[in-house]
Amino acid sequence: MKLEEIPRLSLGFLPTPIEKLERLSAELGISLSVKRDDFTGFGGGGNKVRKLEYLMADAVSQGIKVLITTGGHQSNHARMTAAAARKYGMKPILVLRGNRPDLYQGNLLLDHLFGAEIDFLDPDAYFTEINPRMQYHADQAEARGEKAYIIPLGGASALGAMGYVNAVKELAQQYRAAGTPTPDYIVAPVGSGGTLAGLHIGCAMFMPKAEVIGIAVTGSAVPFSERIAVMANAGAELLGFDKLWTADEIRIENDYIGPGYSIPSEAGNAAIKLAGNREGMLLDPVYTGKAVAGIIGCVENGSIAKGSHVLFIHCGGSPALYPYAGLLTDDIGTRLSGL
Repeated sequence: MKLEEIPRLSLGFLPTPIEKLERLSAELGISLSVKRDDFTGFGGGGNKVRKLEYLMADAVSQGIKVLITTGGHQSNHARMTAAAARKYGMKPILVLRGNRPDLYQGNLLLDHLFGAEIDFLDPDAYFTEINPRMQYHADQAEARGEKAYIIPLGGASALGAMGYVNAVKELAQQYRAAGTPTPDYIVAPVGSGGTLAGLHIGCAMFMPKAEVIGIAVTGSAVPFSERIAVMANAGAELLGFDKLWTADEIRIENDYIGPGYSIPSEAGNAAIKLAGNREGMLLDPVYTGKAVAGIIGCVENGSIAKGSHVLFIHCGGSPALYPYAGLLTDDIGTRLSGL
C-alpha cells in the first residue's frame, strides 16, 4: 500500500517550518537546524499530532466512542489524544503513571480542560498494570454499548509510525524546494519509539543519505533498538516497502536519560537554558531538553562530526516546563546575589 493510500485525517498545521539555529550552530561548530513540530498546533502541538492523523482515521472509521491511551503525568501524547478524542466526539480516558496530584499543572491541566477521565496508577505498579487497566476501561465501555479503541503508549505502532514517514516526505520536499542538501543527521528524542521507527522508514524511502539518531529519555526493558527495528519492519510491510532493519542498524544514545523518565537531568536543564538564551526556543525537561543535551554530548565526543549538518526534530512539550519551575529557577538567587 502506498503512503498516500493509508487513511489519514488532517489534524496538524502542516508543513511545519525548518529553522536554522545560527547562534547555537556557531557555538557547537555544526550546522544545526530544527524541524518545528512543536508548531503542529492542534491540541497544544507536538509530534504526536502526526501519529494521531493516522490513528484517529482508523478510530473514526470504526465508529469509536471511547478513546483510551496511556503515558506519564506530563504526557504530550495523552494530552493530544484527549484533544483529538473531543474533536471527533469521543470520550477520552487517560491511564497515567503517577499518583493523583494536589495541583494540576502543565499537561495535566490541559487534560482536565479537554474533559479527559484520568485514571492514576501507582508508579511502581504501572508497567505490570497498564495493559490490564486499559483493557478494563475498554471492557467497561463495551458493556455500556460504547465501542472502545486503545492507542498504545506514545502512539507507538506501525500505523502511528506513518506520521513520521510522511514527515520525512515533507522534509525532502522542503529541502528540494529550497535547493539545499539534506542533513547528515536527523536527531529526535526517544520515549516509546514510534517517531524513530517512522524516521527510519521515511529516510530509507525519501532521504537515504541522512543518519537517524535517537536520544533515549527513558530506560526500556526491551532495548529501544530492538523495539524500533520490529516497528520499522512492520511499518515497511504495511507500505509494501522492501526493507528490513536489525537492532544494530538503529542508533540509540543512552547516556542522556539522567535519573529517569520525566526526572530532569542536569545536562538537560543546561540545554533548556542554552536554547532559551541563544535562540529564544523553548525545550522541556522530559524530552527535548535531554535530546539537545544529547546533540551537544555527541558533538563533544565526536560521534557527530564537527561541521556536519544536523536536523533536530522538535517534538513539542512546552506545557511540561511549568511543573518543573522550581528546578529551572534554582539559579535565580545566584543571579540576584551578583547585583
